[in-house]
Amino acid sequence: MAENAARTSYGRLLAYLARAWRDVAAAEDALAEAFAQALSIWPTKGVPANPDAWLMVAARNRLRNSARARKTREQIASSFMVLAPTETEDMPTIADKRLELMFVCGHPAIDAAARTPLMLQTVLGLTAERIASSFLVSPDTMGRRLSRAKARIRDTGIAFEVPGEDELGERMGNVLEAIYAAYGQGWDSAGSDDQTRKGLTEEAIWLARVLVELRPQDAEALGLLALMLFCESRSSARRVDGNYVPFAEQDTALWHMPMAQDAEELLRTAGGLRQPGRFQLEAAIQSVRVQSRLTGADRRLPVWTLHGLLAEKAPTIGNLVGLAAATAEVHGPETGLQELAQLPEAATGDYQPFWALKAQLLQQLDTDRQATATAFRRAIGLTEDGAMRADLIIKAKQQAG
Repeated sequence: MAENAARTSYGRLLAYLARAWRDVAAAEDALAEAFAQALSIWPTKGVPANPDAWLMVAARNRLRNSARARKTREQIASSFMVLAPTETEDMPTIADKRLELMFVCGHPAIDAAARTPLMLQTVLGLTAERIASSFLVSPDTMGRRLSRAKARIRDTGIAFEVPGEDELGERMGNVLEAIYAAYGQGWDSAGSDDQTRKGLTEEAIWLARVLVELRPQDAEALGLLALMLFCESRSSARRVDGNYVPFAEQDTALWHMPMAQDAEELLRTAGGLRQPGRFQLEAAIQSVRVQSRLTGADRRLPVWTLHGLLAEKAPTIGNLVGLAAATAEVHGPETGLQELAQLPEAATGDYQPFWALKAQLLQQLDTDRQATATAFRRAIGLTEDGAMRADLIIKAKQQAG
């Protein structure tokens, strides 16, 4: 169905269209209309043998018609029609084209605050509303930011190609952030009904693998792939009979150990390049935690140390909350709460992990039941994952009882 094609093919199709047309916004509009046509036609006439090519042709026709209406685009339209496939042709392998578009979105001429969000929308199909929630801004603000960025690409004629080595490095950070953010969206959607986010974990891992092939000596690309593989290796243990299972309670027999071993090898390779970075630190934390569960060894102190280094290198709200959690494990819940209290309220107000951790630490202290109940209510209200919400509700009831 068109819904499945939208989930699995959107990024590939948009990358191909945008590269050929050199106008991201126009390509998005054309692709949206193609999907709308598919939703109208396919249920009655059946899904075509090559859905991607069908959608590409429909989008091409939309762009061609727009070009005819605007004479200034006739030459572009003519060249584009040569590039576009027919309905019977196979779609080209364009995983690299998606990365190409991501590097376009990371061009220094584009506002730095819009680069990663633009990648998430154009390549991975996330909505402005979803992206806004991840970046803690309003949907209107994010929408305007994305529109300006697309206009910037169109008006400045930014080249749709992987940049040279001298420019590649400075764009890598935004590309890595976008891939990781996409993985996080897919990871968080495990217990939700949001079909647009299903499959994002596989998509992110695939893009990271392609990126490592492109830049095998980039330690952070290796670190990111290792980090996602560590997380993905235990995805089967996160849900048992529909119930959410925290890391400390997971059955390690359900972990995919070959994947975890691949992650370890990638992390060792990254470490040998002596280019320390955020994603390597995050992967190292995962590695230590996995080894702690497998061996039974107490690794709380090295985890806390790594979290401290990570917070210094990348002081995001997520990393600071992670440091507070690690601090609580080493120095006790009261110290962890003190670190949480130092975080800016503007950043923590709607940040679910902050409230979940605060509720957990207050519950451990058992000195202020009202504050604990308030924290649980905030955490539950901000949780989209039904299984995680149910787990929090059970813990809140235990506290109340």
